[in-house]
Amino acid sequence: MKHLNLLLIFLTLILFSCSEQINQKSEPLPSWNEGKNKQSIINFVNEVTDEKSPNFVKPGDRIATFDNDGCLWSEQPYYFQLQFALDRVKVLAPEHPEWNDNPLFKAVLENDIKTVLSFGEHGLLQLVMTTHAGMTTEEFAQIVKEWINTAKHPKTNKLYKEMVFQPMLELLDYLRANGFKTFIVSGGGIDFMRPWTEEVYGIPSDQVVGSSGKVKFEIREGQPVLVKLPEINFIDDKEGKPVGIHQFIGKRPIAAFGNSDGDLQMLQYTAAGEGKRLMLYVHHRDAEREWAYDRESHIGRLNKGLDEANKKGWIVVDMKNDWKVIYPFEMK
Repeated sequence: MKHLNLLLIFLTLILFSCSEQINQKSEPLPSWNEGKNKQSIINFVNEVTDEKSPNFVKPGDRIATFDNDGCLWSEQPYYFQLQFALDRVKVLAPEHPEWNDNPLFKAVLENDIKTVLSFGEHGLLQLVMTTHAGMTTEEFAQIVKEWINTAKHPKTNKLYKEMVFQPMLELLDYLRANGFKTFIVSGGGIDFMRPWTEEVYGIPSDQVVGSSGKVKFEIREGQPVLVKLPEINFIDDKEGKPVGIHQFIGKRPIAAFGNSDGDLQMLQYTAAGEGKRLMLYVHHRDAEREWAYDRESHIGRLNKGLDEANKKGWIVVDMKNDWKVIYPFEMK
């Protein structure tokens, strides 16, 4: 009898342990601290997925859009695609001796980032257009794949693709598990993002909307290809984001996620739809684990958007207080 009791106790402990493990695995957003913001996300998902709820949304209309830079991965000390362009300038420099007489390209070759940034958006676009053009889309995709799997961030010495936000990865998974279709809607280059977004975020290339350059059809060595041109086709930022959503997705999102004023119009467009809506800003306030910046930042400025969020009651996620960890490599 004594042995039987011990066996029952042992089996009970095993069952309790298994139950705890199941609960931990099924708990949504495990890297998020308990609080109003996490609960608001869960409540929203519960409402729009419950067929008995007045806010029920059919799976085909459960569209969620995410900015990329600063929302799904870090963006400091400057946008990661800019670093890619800077690296490309150095690779291509031997073929372009004339760049030594160009102040912008000379600054890149001398690692004078302050001067590079002083050229503003026009200078950054010039770098991107120059370094991204002339090759086929397949050749460019291969170069991006090689870069994303080798280039490392100067602060953390981690691959750029490791500088993604663990809580946002969990949010993407949570939404998809509840019938949402997740899209990236970013000011970043669409051809720069598409080669790696499925691996990193689980978002396939046809669910990526971004800025783009023009391409043209050619026959090269007997094969039909698309060649990238040094001309702007579409800028998917600010007012361009709702336009991009309309043109490339065709449905208004019921949930939108961003981190800067460049995302404001996307969140406004989402909020203007009928029924239950979720608008969320990621607020960078963790100088120790990431960076702290908002209203006066030269990268990812959050000023008008922060005022609008506070006025309209949108969710503002405080990275310092709402997230247990920032990056996947911090997980134990």
